[in-house]
Amino acid sequence: MFQLPILNFSPQQVAGVCETLEESGDVERLGRFLWSLPVAPSACEVLGKNESVLRARAIVAFHTGNFRELYHILENHKFTKESHAKLQALWLEAHYQEAEKLRGRPLGPVDKYRVRKKFPLPRTIWDGEQKTHCFKERTRHLLREWYLQDPYPNPSKKRELAQATGLTSIQVGNWFKNRRQRDRAAAAKNRLQQQVLSGGSVPSLTDDDGAVDRLGLSSSPEASLSSKAATISAISITSSDSECDI
Repeated sequence: MFQLPILNFSPQQVAGVCETLEESGDVERLGRFLWSLPVAPSACEVLGKNESVLRARAIVAFHTGNFRELYHILENHKFTKESHAKLQALWLEAHYQEAEKLRGRPLGPVDKYRVRKKFPLPRTIWDGEQKTHCFKERTRHLLREWYLQDPYPNPSKKRELAQATGLTSIQVGNWFKNRRQRDRAAAAKNRLQQQVLSGGSVPSLTDDDGAVDRLGLSSSPEASLSSKAATISAISITSSDSECDI
């Protein structure tokens, strides 16, 4: 049983105990400690402004499923950057769990993306820097600069770039791989569009025996132009230019 003479603790000591229990991962013990804190108005006011205590309260609220209390803490208190990563994870996971319960099924990547768009991070736990597809813009800018210099970095360059961006070598490698695939797809799409516009055939959509005519379409110039326009439209729809970083 966790028992401490709380009345003799200073706010700094209370914060220290919260940090120790948080690092140990013993959420149940952390919750009992928080519930044993004094309820005097003066003490509550002091402890209510302490970041370690607030973070501990948020963690306990999340693990007990009290998401309303979690959101209230995170939205109404400004936290330092050192706490952002952990509190952002709590915010997102709580909203994911609520969405899963509402829908009655696990969320896929697209579902989670929609949840993040619907419930953006509050500025109290976010430094305000815009993120694009998971990576911050300054990180993406640095990755693009290195990519232009060398699309196939060796392991040493990946480690160097990982240190410069705060990512892992695996994340850097995945970004470069995805970027190469996107560039190849974009080049193929441009070649196909040029072929259509120049009057060339499109093997993937028609064949040497006149697949268009067999579908009952006229071979008139007007029909040909309409078919080309539809082909370009189909290319634009089916080709993905998404830059989703992994």
